[in-house]
Amino acid sequence: MIFYLVIFIGILAVSLAATLIKLCAAPAMVIATYRMLIASAFFVATGLVRRVNPLARFSKRDFLLAATSGLFLCLHFGTWITSLQYISVANSVVLIATTPVFVGVGAIIFLKEKPTKFLLTGILFTTMGTVIVSFQGLGAATENALLGNVLALIGAFGAAGYYLLGRELRARINTFSYVTVVYSITALFLLLITLQMELPLTGYGGDIYLLLFLIAFVPQVIGHTSFNWALQHVSAATVAVISLGEPLAAPVLAFFILGEEMTTIQLMGGLSILTGVIFALRGEFLQSTAAKSFG
Repeated sequence: MIFYLVIFIGILAVSLAATLIKLCAAPAMVIATYRMLIASAFFVATGLVRRVNPLARFSKRDFLLAATSGLFLCLHFGTWITSLQYISVANSVVLIATTPVFVGVGAIIFLKEKPTKFLLTGILFTTMGTVIVSFQGLGAATENALLGNVLALIGAFGAAGYYLLGRELRARINTFSYVTVVYSITALFLLLITLQMELPLTGYGGDIYLLLFLIAFVPQVIGHTSFNWALQHVSAATVAVISLGEPLAAPVLAFFILGEEMTTIQLMGGLSILTGVIFALRGEFLQSTAAKSFG
């Protein structure tokens, strides 16, 4: 019961991210940087109060994996948040829904798992849906829309790497230690990129700073941390599909708060992507069941 409650709260929290980001007038990389700086500062401060060293459980190999996970998370936030400057919330979160398929492909490449017919069918449906969503809205804004779609897909790829590595590390490292280290590394990567781009980190109004805090605390500290907690209990692919609550809830929130509507083509593409994800996860479930039977 606790598991489902935590996950439900996590889905609601992450679903607010896109709408809050749309409302925030700061540059995308500044938003991403503040999101992770505030989140990591929260956990570092908590560790100091509790007198807990989050690095104590990390071997050199684990720290290298955590750094790589942080790099993938940096890629995810940097590209996905930027995509919201070019496309709607609905488009962006629907394309992020391809994450479980990337997880499945990653398991084939890096874990040497044999692809099932369900996974291959899932990849086909997801690809079809991605093409449909990517080419919606042909016209003057097509170039920007395509750029936004590509950025969202790269964001899905980054999230997949983050989930795969997180599943590996969460098998032996607790949630607090894991998120403190990975969030801090991600914040450092994003800060370096933002400084290199010479984007202003100060000089914003109080409303912008409030939104930056909310983006960090609600979707990140509450939402993403809930998913990281879940990685200790279920597979990376299962957590990835749990996160699909976001593309279902986020467009609804965007409709009521931002007035964004989902077009028929977006809906068709989204349904194709979700169908593909269901097939891919069905394949992952069958593989895990077979492994338990012979284990």
